[in-house]
Amino acid sequence: MWAVLPGEVALAVCLVAGVRIPGAVLLGAEALVVGVLALETYVMWPLYAARRRAGETRREAGLSAVRAVVPVAVRRLLVHEFRALHSLGLWVLRRRHRIPEGARPFAYTEPQTGIMWTFVFVSVVETVVLAMVIPWPLVHAILLVVDVYGIVIVLALQAACVTRPHLVEADGSLRLRYGALFDLRAPAAVIAAARVERRFPDGGLVRVDEDGTLDLAVGSQTTVTVELTEPVEFVRPLGRRGSARTLRFHADDPRAAVAALTKDAKDTKDTEDRAAPSPLMPERTASAALTPERTAPSPTPDPPA
Repeated sequence: MWAVLPGEVALAVCLVAGVRIPGAVLLGAEALVVGVLALETYVMWPLYAARRRAGETRREAGLSAVRAVVPVAVRRLLVHEFRALHSLGLWVLRRRHRIPEGARPFAYTEPQTGIMWTFVFVSVVETVVLAMVIPWPLVHAILLVVDVYGIVIVLALQAACVTRPHLVEADGSLRLRYGALFDLRAPAAVIAAARVERRFPDGGLVRVDEDGTLDLAVGSQTTVTVELTEPVEFVRPLGRRGSARTLRFHADDPRAAVAALTKDAKDTKDTEDRAAPSPLMPERTASAALTPERTAPSPTPDPPA
């Protein structure tokens, strides 16, 4: 599949461009495509039938067969693309994706907003220039569709990040997100400390050190560091799993994010301190019991005769 499908795309581009291809090459390429489709059907059908016999619905059986055949990276990229397009609609409607009641959202798109709009501008200029340079109508139409779709995807990626912010939920738990590509949850019970700390880590979007430190960088920077009492698991954008005990991420307002993370723990501690009796209270009570009650002041004596 990985070899045949790109070859089929390259062959289609050559045909559109007017390159003469021998009939034997065309016949062999189409035979390979048909063979790949037949092989996929041959592999997926027994899996589908077995799931149906196990009592699953048609949809569940079909999804199980697809998961068994299609690589996880391809599935996650396709799912992300659909979710990004859905986020674009939410962005247009000025709505955000599933923010529970009582949760506090924190944006993280400020470092990349300028870069995204630059990509959009360059893509628009490229589309206009290609429309003026390419003389073949069919090639122009194909490239126009590809360029416009590329612009939509860039906007959808930014929209996914805007509509899916980081969350500090009502129970004090932390949810880190980057669009539809990354989603990590840390329960409130495992959050030990949080502080504002600006760092500029190397690497891509998600980077994990050997000591279990996760860097979720935006614009090659992180501004908040959260230490956990135990590791939490997460799934990388392409499907690989990992765990981290220290979380570093970017928030446009890092001080507010740290304050929200530490507020619940501070309130709990203050409540316990107020509920606990002071060790000096018994002594003060005893001394008060031994102190005699104050009487009224004596009358002023008469002046001497």
